[in-house]
Amino acid sequence: MQSSLNKLKIINDPVYGFVKIPFEFVYDILQHRYFQRLRGIKQLGLTSLVYPGAMHNRFQHAVGAMHLMSSAILILREKGIIITEEESISVHLAVLLHDIGHGPYSHVLENSIVQGISHEEISLLFMHQLNNQFDGKLDLAIEIFKNNYTKKFLHQLVSSQLDMDRLDYLRRDSFFTGVSEGVIGSDRIIKMLHVSNDNLVVESKGIYSIEKFLIARRLMYWQVYLHKTAVAAERMLVNVLRRAKFLMMNNSPLFATPALKYFLGNTIVLDHFKQDNKALNAFSLLDDSDIMSAIKVWSDHDDFILSKLASSLLSRNLHKVIIQNEAFDTKIISNIRAEVKRKYKLDNSEVDYFVAVDNVESHTYNVNKDKIEILFSNGALKDISEASDILKLSVLGNNIKKKILCYPKDVFVINDNV
Repeated sequence: MQSSLNKLKIINDPVYGFVKIPFEFVYDILQHRYFQRLRGIKQLGLTSLVYPGAMHNRFQHAVGAMHLMSSAILILREKGIIITEEESISVHLAVLLHDIGHGPYSHVLENSIVQGISHEEISLLFMHQLNNQFDGKLDLAIEIFKNNYTKKFLHQLVSSQLDMDRLDYLRRDSFFTGVSEGVIGSDRIIKMLHVSNDNLVVESKGIYSIEKFLIARRLMYWQVYLHKTAVAAERMLVNVLRRAKFLMMNNSPLFATPALKYFLGNTIVLDHFKQDNKALNAFSLLDDSDIMSAIKVWSDHDDFILSKLASSLLSRNLHKVIIQNEAFDTKIISNIRAEVKRKYKLDNSEVDYFVAVDNVESHTYNVNKDKIEILFSNGALKDISEASDILKLSVLGNNIKKKILCYPKDVFVINDNV
């Protein structure tokens, strides 16, 4: 008996209003537990400690990117670009699943309890697993995701310097943080999209919207994504997990959910994910709640380093952060490390849990990768860095790096004047 379930449902999104599920198979993917897991992973990790409204999740972002993809496909078809029904379904699936490999608190897990594995690699593994479960229905979506399909512009809609992912997260993150500098005209940008020589381009009438998009991206990086308080919180969380992994690998009793315990108690690399399904299945059970429930328990642990970091995170007693363009004076760093060692009675190797010297960087536009090209009425194409009157290549393409120094606020060093 054929099911009468209506799968073309409507989702009420706070950013776009009513979002329609465009295809029945998309509904099946949305309902899968791999995808539903994204509800439990915050889009901006610990940024809610700075902007309390930033509680939105990866599920919402993926649905938003899918909605923008529907608009883009409609516009391109109206302009005579041939996109088949199969291609449309597949490019929707590709953008819907582009972030499915994210771990708890977004990028934190990539730097702590799994070794050298990017979320893009895990996303692809999830897509292959889903493809097996759904009898090959994701074949073309995977080819588009990997940029192996003949129509390259479809991949650019999913992953490029002007993709549906970026258009959604800038607008969504701006909405939930309340940072108005990130507001972009995504509707206007999509209406100006076109395809030339199999590349996604923007009609010249949309050049001002692209300028605002790039400026908004630059501002959001320093005001939200690399906000110094959020950076401090993320470094502390990384060190909490690093310490927990050290203790568990050395057979110290430690509370953790079964999925989290699997990653803390083993050195997991990409080959483990590829060899069998155990690692991927464990990963599919992880979300932010695994980490936070463990941190609550760890705040009372006998190990001073673990309990100190965990309790500080819970109470928002975050480390002091200094960000500057030039390198820090090594004498100042040595003084801070010495005082942390003395105050907390640590070994030299343990001081790194409390003192971090690192780099942060933002790259607004990469002139060597998937350029944003402006299409003029005479058919000429110009890179945005050449077509714009206000965006100079020396600024637009400059990879800005800054130095950061983090250490506990309760450590007082007389000459830490940085």
